[in-house]
Amino acid sequence: MLIANRYRLLSRLGEGGMGTVWRAHDETLHREVAVKEVRAPAGLRSGDIARMYSRLEREAWAAARIPDRNVVTVHDVVMEDDRPWIVMELIRGQSLADLLRAGGPLTPRHAAHIGAEVLCGLRAAHAAGVEHRDVKPANVLLAEDGRVVLSDFGIAVVEGSTALTMTGEVVGSPEYLPPERALGRPSGPESDLWSLGVMLYAAVEGISPFRQDTALSTLRAVVDGEPPAPNRAGPLAPVIAGLLRKEPAERTPAAEVAEALRNIAHGPDAATTAPTSTTAPTSTTATTATAGTPAAAPAPRPEEPATTTATEPSPEPPAGPAVVPGPPRRRRTAAFVAAGAAACLLTAGGLAYALTRDDGGGDPAAGSGVRVSVTGTNTTYSGSCPAPDGRAPAFTATFTAPEPTLISYRWVSGDGSVVDPQWRTMSIGDKANPTGRDTVRLAAYAKTGTLTTGMAVELQSPTRTLSNPVPFSITCTS
Repeated sequence: MLIANRYRLLSRLGEGGMGTVWRAHDETLHREVAVKEVRAPAGLRSGDIARMYSRLEREAWAAARIPDRNVVTVHDVVMEDDRPWIVMELIRGQSLADLLRAGGPLTPRHAAHIGAEVLCGLRAAHAAGVEHRDVKPANVLLAEDGRVVLSDFGIAVVEGSTALTMTGEVVGSPEYLPPERALGRPSGPESDLWSLGVMLYAAVEGISPFRQDTALSTLRAVVDGEPPAPNRAGPLAPVIAGLLRKEPAERTPAAEVAEALRNIAHGPDAATTAPTSTTAPTSTTATTATAGTPAAAPAPRPEEPATTTATEPSPEPPAGPAVVPGPPRRRRTAAFVAAGAAACLLTAGGLAYALTRDDGGGDPAAGSGVRVSVTGTNTTYSGSCPAPDGRAPAFTATFTAPEPTLISYRWVSGDGSVVDPQWRTMSIGDKANPTGRDTVRLAAYAKTGTLTTGMAVELQSPTRTLSNPVPFSITCTS
């Protein structure tokens, strides 16, 4: 198909709620470009369609007036079939959402580098009187030449323009929406800083902090809830906390954030560990302690890359990014998980235990929604402790989903008490990973005593549920 007698559409790059992005050839200048078309939903009234077209044209206007390498370049705006089409530079690489989907959470240093580049683009936009309003991983493009490019200004508000939003319509992704906009209050550059903070959290944790089962509950969490404490953020944690202050005036100024992100991006990665307890052993290695006395925890090890594939928590594919996907990267997870404080609360005779972790693949499974089940082996043990690997109780959680889904979960005892305090993420339901599995093994620390309880999995996202508990018993003899 030839658009405006000049741009020949070659292949589809992505699509979402605001339209479809095509790879195209500019037959006048003989170069490849990206062309964005609008797709009006079926049944939309003519007035609403006109509003959507105006929004698309405004995207080009907003982006074209920002002269910055971190903002996508707009070449042209043309009309075809009474619809506007935006012609942009074609960026070869992948979006941040693609990167998270393929390789899991980023290190704080890597996330800080991307965040610093995005913030450069935002500051240039704000200087031009443009608020982006939809900062999220799907709209951040990672070019093969090293550029980090902010795209999709389709819902941006240009200073002095008339708002085109219908009354009651939520514009933007709810989990990245700042609380002032969720409440219908005026927004400004500080609102984009909030969204940047949510994006940084999602980049290092693998899931956004406010995502709930529905858009309404997500907005309620944005307005009233506090984000869970990040486990992997390291030096980024105070930066994220400063950006996620509910009151816009209290958020860390952009200049201070930019300096902090640059310092983190050029410094070493700090080791990130799960929250620890003063009453329970946090060692990742099974050691021996006397009954009633937790084993001393060794120094935490540097963070190892993760094997499980984590997805950016936005459910829609990138509509605005003009990006040609690059090859995915994979990582390997740490082999161990620390036992939480609840372990000691469940002990009899002063027994404490450690939790070690091992991931594995699985077979495809059918079904509706995310399912989780837990099975156990060697669930009754009596003998010297720590138990040998071949005899120690082991538990395997199996997760299935009919479509690509990012899950967030943790191990708990049979009564729901937390065993592993860190929420973990896994991507399941796609062709490469239709089924996900997580296996833990228990190793007693005490010389004597009996522990009788159960192991289960608590699923946090996309729905909240508790799996079946598997009872077990460990008796340590002297």
